[in-house]
Amino acid sequence: MTRAAKPLDPGLYVAATPIGNLGDVTFRVVEALKGADRILCEDTRQTAKLLAAYGVTAPMSPYHDHNADRVRPGVIAALKEGARFVLVSDAGTPLISDPGAKLVREARDAGVAVHPLPGPSAFVAALSAAGVMTDRFLFAGFPPAKAEARRKFFAELAGAPASLVFYESPQRLGASLAAMAEALGPRRAVIARELTKIHEEFVEDALPALASRYADASPKGEIVVIVDPPAEETAAAPEDIDAFLVRALETQPLKDAAAAAADAFGIPRKEAYARALALKSAT
Repeated sequence: MTRAAKPLDPGLYVAATPIGNLGDVTFRVVEALKGADRILCEDTRQTAKLLAAYGVTAPMSPYHDHNADRVRPGVIAALKEGARFVLVSDAGTPLISDPGAKLVREARDAGVAVHPLPGPSAFVAALSAAGVMTDRFLFAGFPPAKAEARRKFFAELAGAPASLVFYESPQRLGASLAAMAEALGPRRAVIARELTKIHEEFVEDALPALASRYADASPKGEIVVIVDPPAEETAAAPEDIDAFLVRALETQPLKDAAAAAADAFGIPRKEAYARALALKSAT
Protein backbone atom coordinates (compact mmCIF):
# COMPACT_ATOMS: atom_id res chain seq x y z
CA MET A 1 0.00 0.00 0.00
CA THR A 2 1.48 3.33 -1.07
CA ARG A 3 1.55 5.99 1.60
CA ALA A 4 0.22 9.35 0.41
CA ALA A 5 2.53 12.26 1.17
CA LYS A 6 1.08 14.91 3.45
CA PRO A 7 1.72 18.49 2.31
CA LEU A 8 4.35 20.22 4.43
CA ASP A 9 3.24 22.89 6.84
CA PRO A 10 5.26 26.13 6.72
CA GLY A 11 8.39 26.12 8.86
CA LEU A 12 11.93 24.87 9.19
CA TYR A 13 12.50 21.10 9.16
CA VAL A 14 15.74 19.81 10.69
CA ALA A 15 16.29 16.50 8.92
CA ALA A 16 18.72 13.70 9.74
CA THR A 17 20.27 12.06 6.68
CA PRO A 18 22.26 8.80 6.27
CA ILE A 19 25.81 8.65 7.64
CA GLY A 20 26.86 6.21 4.93
CA ASN A 21 24.16 3.80 3.80
CA LEU A 22 21.52 5.67 1.77
CA GLY A 23 18.96 3.08 2.83
CA ASP A 24 18.93 4.52 6.35
CA VAL A 25 16.91 7.62 5.42
CA THR A 26 13.38 7.72 6.88
CA PHE A 27 10.07 8.03 5.01
CA ARG A 28 9.36 11.33 6.75
CA VAL A 29 12.65 12.83 5.65
CA VAL A 30 12.11 11.84 2.00
CA GLU A 31 8.59 13.29 2.11
CA ALA A 32 9.88 16.52 3.62
CA LEU A 33 12.64 16.82 1.02
CA LYS A 34 10.11 16.31 -1.79
CA GLY A 35 7.72 18.88 -0.32
CA ALA A 36 10.30 21.55 0.52
CA ASP A 37 10.46 24.93 -1.16
CA ARG A 38 14.22 24.76 -0.68
CA ILE A 39 16.78 22.45 0.91
CA LEU A 40 19.59 24.06 2.92
CA CYS A 41 22.71 21.90 2.87
CA GLU A 42 26.41 22.02 3.70
CA ASP A 43 27.61 20.74 0.34
CA THR A 44 25.16 20.60 -2.56
CA ARG A 45 27.28 17.94 -4.28
CA GLN A 46 26.98 15.59 -1.30
CA THR A 47 23.25 16.17 -0.77
CA ALA A 48 22.60 15.76 -4.51
CA LYS A 49 23.52 12.06 -4.21
CA LEU A 50 20.75 11.50 -1.67
CA LEU A 51 18.21 13.53 -3.65
CA ALA A 52 18.98 11.62 -6.84
CA ALA A 53 18.55 8.28 -5.07
CA TYR A 54 15.01 9.18 -4.01
CA GLY A 55 13.85 11.29 -6.96
CA VAL A 56 13.83 14.59 -5.07
CA THR A 57 13.84 17.66 -7.32
CA ALA A 58 13.49 20.48 -4.79
CA PRO A 59 16.11 23.23 -5.22
CA MET A 60 19.18 23.31 -2.96
CA SER A 61 21.09 26.21 -1.44
CA PRO A 62 24.40 25.98 0.42
CA TYR A 63 24.27 26.76 4.13
CA HIS A 64 27.55 26.26 6.00
CA ASP A 65 29.95 27.93 8.42
CA HIS A 66 31.46 30.17 5.75
CA ASN A 67 28.23 31.72 4.43
CA ALA A 68 25.75 31.29 7.28
CA ASP A 69 25.94 34.85 8.65
CA ARG A 70 25.30 36.28 5.18
CA VAL A 71 22.56 33.83 4.16
CA ARG A 72 20.65 33.51 7.44
CA PRO A 73 18.71 36.84 7.37
CA GLY A 74 17.19 35.96 4.00
CA VAL A 75 16.28 32.48 5.17
CA ILE A 76 14.56 33.82 8.28
CA ALA A 77 12.67 36.40 6.21
CA ALA A 78 11.40 33.70 3.83
CA LEU A 79 10.37 31.45 6.71
CA LYS A 80 8.40 34.29 8.30
CA GLU A 81 6.53 34.62 5.00
CA GLY A 82 5.50 30.96 5.15
CA ALA A 83 8.30 29.13 3.33
CA ARG A 84 9.00 25.46 3.92
CA PHE A 85 12.74 24.84 4.24
CA VAL A 86 14.55 21.62 5.11
CA LEU A 87 17.97 21.85 6.79
CA VAL A 88 20.35 18.93 6.29
CA SER A 89 24.03 18.30 6.95
CA ASP A 90 26.38 16.24 4.80
CA ALA A 91 25.64 13.22 6.99
CA GLY A 92 23.75 12.54 10.20
CA THR A 93 21.73 14.92 12.33
CA PRO A 94 22.19 18.66 11.75
CA LEU A 95 23.60 20.78 14.61
CA ILE A 96 25.57 17.80 16.01
CA SER A 97 29.09 19.10 15.27
CA ASP A 98 27.55 20.76 12.19
CA PRO A 99 26.27 24.28 11.37
CA GLY A 100 22.69 25.33 12.00
CA ALA A 101 22.35 26.23 15.69
CA LYS A 102 22.04 29.98 15.07
CA LEU A 103 19.48 29.38 12.32
CA VAL A 104 17.28 27.28 14.58
CA ARG A 105 17.63 29.79 17.43
CA GLU A 106 16.72 32.78 15.24
CA ALA A 107 13.85 30.90 13.60
CA ARG A 108 12.33 30.17 17.00
CA ASP A 109 12.90 33.76 18.13
CA ALA A 110 11.04 34.90 15.00
CA GLY A 111 8.06 32.67 15.80
CA VAL A 112 8.80 30.16 13.04
CA ALA A 113 7.83 26.54 13.67
CA VAL A 114 10.89 24.26 13.82
CA HIS A 115 10.28 20.54 13.32
CA PRO A 116 12.82 17.77 14.08
CA LEU A 117 12.92 14.85 11.67
CA PRO A 118 14.98 12.29 13.62
CA GLY A 119 17.24 9.68 12.14
CA PRO A 120 20.90 8.69 11.85
CA SER A 121 23.61 10.10 14.11
CA ALA A 122 27.15 8.74 14.04
CA PHE A 123 27.87 8.92 17.75
CA VAL A 124 24.53 7.32 18.70
CA ALA A 125 25.14 4.51 16.20
CA ALA A 126 28.62 3.98 17.64
CA LEU A 127 27.33 3.88 21.22
CA SER A 128 24.67 1.33 20.31
CA ALA A 129 27.19 -1.23 19.05
CA ALA A 130 30.40 -0.50 21.00
CA GLY A 131 29.55 -2.46 24.14
CA VAL A 132 30.13 0.46 26.50
CA MET A 133 28.03 1.79 29.36
CA THR A 134 25.36 4.05 27.86
CA ASP A 135 23.30 5.02 30.91
CA ARG A 136 25.48 8.13 31.19
CA PHE A 137 27.67 9.55 28.44
CA LEU A 138 29.18 12.89 27.48
CA PHE A 139 29.45 13.84 23.82
CA ALA A 140 32.27 16.36 23.44
CA GLY A 141 32.45 16.76 19.65
CA PHE A 142 35.83 17.31 18.00
CA PRO A 143 38.89 17.82 20.26
CA PRO A 144 40.94 20.99 19.62
CA ALA A 145 43.47 20.81 16.79
CA LYS A 146 46.36 22.41 18.71
CA ALA A 147 48.37 20.20 21.08
CA GLU A 148 48.21 22.33 24.24
CA ALA A 149 44.49 23.06 23.90
CA ARG A 150 43.89 19.35 23.24
CA ARG A 151 45.83 18.34 26.36
CA LYS A 152 43.81 20.77 28.51
CA PHE A 153 40.55 19.62 26.88
CA PHE A 154 41.08 15.97 27.86
CA ALA A 155 42.41 16.85 31.32
CA GLU A 156 39.19 18.75 32.06
CA LEU A 157 37.13 15.69 31.12
CA ALA A 158 39.18 13.17 33.11
CA GLY A 159 36.91 13.21 36.16
CA ALA A 160 33.57 13.08 34.31
CA PRO A 161 31.63 10.04 35.63
CA ALA A 162 30.46 9.03 32.16
CA SER A 163 31.51 7.38 28.93
CA LEU A 164 33.26 10.00 26.79
CA VAL A 165 32.40 10.30 23.11
CA PHE A 166 34.38 12.25 20.51
CA TYR A 167 34.56 12.76 16.78
CA GLU A 168 38.03 12.92 15.24
CA SER A 169 39.61 13.26 11.82
CA PRO A 170 41.89 10.50 10.48
CA GLN A 171 44.86 12.89 10.38
CA ARG A 172 44.64 13.80 14.08
CA LEU A 173 43.49 10.44 15.50
CA GLY A 174 46.97 9.33 16.65
CA ALA A 175 47.75 12.63 18.39
CA SER A 176 44.36 12.70 20.10
CA LEU A 177 44.67 9.11 21.34
CA ALA A 178 48.12 9.89 22.78
CA ALA A 179 46.68 12.93 24.60
CA MET A 180 43.77 10.83 25.87
CA ALA A 181 46.12 8.14 27.18
CA GLU A 182 48.12 10.81 29.02
CA ALA A 183 45.07 12.48 30.57
CA LEU A 184 42.72 9.51 31.08
CA GLY A 185 45.13 6.66 31.75
CA PRO A 186 44.75 3.04 30.58
CA ARG A 187 40.99 3.12 30.14
CA ARG A 188 39.32 0.88 27.59
CA ALA A 189 38.26 2.69 24.43
CA VAL A 190 36.57 1.86 21.14
CA ILE A 191 37.37 3.33 17.72
CA ALA A 192 34.27 3.16 15.48
CA ARG A 193 35.00 3.90 11.84
CA GLU A 194 33.04 4.06 8.58
CA LEU A 195 29.75 3.23 10.30
CA THR A 196 27.03 1.71 8.08
CA LYS A 197 29.48 1.50 5.16
CA ILE A 198 31.22 -1.46 3.52
CA HIS A 199 34.39 -1.08 5.60
CA GLU A 200 32.66 -0.52 8.96
CA GLU A 201 35.08 -1.29 11.78
CA PHE A 202 35.19 -1.37 15.59
CA VAL A 203 38.62 -1.54 17.25
CA GLU A 204 38.73 -2.01 21.04
CA ASP A 205 41.73 -1.75 23.38
CA ALA A 206 43.27 0.26 26.21
CA LEU A 207 44.06 3.87 25.30
CA PRO A 208 47.87 3.47 25.36
CA ALA A 209 47.65 0.49 22.99
CA LEU A 210 45.33 2.36 20.64
CA ALA A 211 47.62 5.39 20.71
CA SER A 212 50.52 3.16 19.69
CA ARG A 213 48.48 1.45 16.96
CA TYR A 214 47.44 4.71 15.33
CA ALA A 215 50.61 6.73 16.01
CA ASP A 216 51.74 6.56 12.39
CA ALA A 217 48.49 5.49 10.75
CA SER A 218 45.72 7.64 9.30
CA PRO A 219 42.71 5.38 8.72
CA LYS A 220 40.18 6.53 6.16
CA GLY A 221 36.66 7.67 6.90
CA GLU A 222 34.64 9.23 9.68
CA ILE A 223 35.72 8.24 13.19
CA VAL A 224 33.99 8.08 16.57
CA VAL A 225 36.07 7.49 19.71
CA ILE A 226 34.35 6.20 22.87
CA VAL A 227 36.22 5.99 26.18
CA ASP A 228 35.05 4.11 29.27
CA PRO A 229 34.23 6.15 32.40
CA PRO A 230 36.78 6.23 35.23
CA ALA A 231 36.82 3.16 37.44
CA GLU A 232 34.63 3.48 40.51
CA GLU A 233 36.50 3.78 43.75
CA THR A 234 35.26 1.30 46.34
CA ALA A 235 35.66 1.82 50.06
CA ALA A 236 38.04 -0.58 51.75
CA ALA A 237 36.46 -3.16 54.05
CA PRO A 238 37.36 -2.55 57.74
CA GLU A 239 38.47 -6.17 58.15
CA ASP A 240 40.92 -5.76 55.25
CA ILE A 241 42.42 -2.66 56.87
CA ASP A 242 42.73 -4.43 60.21
CA ALA A 243 44.36 -7.48 58.64
CA PHE A 244 46.89 -5.22 56.93
CA LEU A 245 47.64 -3.40 60.19
CA VAL A 246 48.10 -6.64 62.14
CA ARG A 247 50.74 -7.78 59.67
CA ALA A 248 52.39 -4.35 59.57
CA LEU A 249 52.55 -4.07 63.36
CA GLU A 250 54.56 -7.29 63.50
CA THR A 251 57.52 -5.57 61.84
CA GLN A 252 56.95 -1.81 62.11
CA PRO A 253 56.39 0.81 64.80
CA LEU A 254 52.78 1.85 65.31
CA LYS A 255 53.18 5.19 63.53
CA ASP A 256 54.82 3.64 60.46
CA ALA A 257 52.25 0.84 60.25
CA ALA A 258 49.41 3.39 60.38
CA ALA A 259 51.04 5.50 57.65
CA ALA A 260 51.45 2.45 55.42
CA ALA A 261 47.78 1.49 55.89
CA ALA A 262 46.64 5.04 55.12
CA ASP A 263 48.60 5.02 51.87
CA ALA A 264 47.51 1.52 50.88
CA PHE A 265 43.79 2.06 51.44
CA GLY A 266 43.44 5.80 50.82
CA ILE A 267 42.09 6.54 54.30
CA PRO A 268 42.95 9.46 56.62
CA ARG A 269 46.10 8.93 58.68
CA LYS A 270 44.25 9.74 61.89
CA GLU A 271 41.77 6.95 61.19
CA ALA A 272 44.57 4.48 60.41
CA TYR A 273 46.47 5.46 63.56
CA ALA A 274 43.37 5.02 65.74
CA ARG A 275 42.72 1.55 64.29
CA ALA A 276 46.36 0.57 64.73
CA LEU A 277 46.36 1.81 68.34
CA ALA A 278 43.18 -0.14 69.12
CA LEU A 279 44.64 -3.33 67.61
CA LYS A 280 47.91 -2.94 69.49
CA SER A 281 46.10 -2.29 72.77
CA ALA A 282 43.97 -5.41 72.28
CA THR A 283 47.01 -7.70 72.05
